[in-house]
Amino acid sequence: MARIAADDKCNEVVVLDLHGLSTVTDYFVIGTGTSDRQLRSVVDHIRMSAKEKKIRPIGLDGYDSPNWVLIDFGGVVVHLFSPSFRELYDLELLWGDAPKVRWQRRVTKKKITAEKESS
Repeated sequence: MARIAADDKCNEVVVLDLHGLSTVTDYFVIGTGTSDRQLRSVVDHIRMSAKEKKIRPIGLDGYDSPNWVLIDFGGVVVHLFSPSFRELYDLELLWGDAPKVRWQRRVTKKKITAEKESS
């Protein structure tokens, strides 16, 4: 889900490990979008990818909001914010005891080819 958000041009995508800190979920995926249209597009892409894997969200809130969309998959909750709302709610500070999960964006053949051509 973090990779999808990053691939879809969300900024500052972070995954927090909430094991032992929350009884509600295991991970938060947090990202910042550039517009409400982009936020909805990322949400649609995440939902489509989850559906292909037969994973259904427990909840979806804020889909029509230009500032914050939440998708709850049980063990993973995805928060996608506008820049101002991300700063306002500052989930990384609120959950400051949660370690950040190291993850990497997908490397595709297209990216590898582009990197080789630019070298």
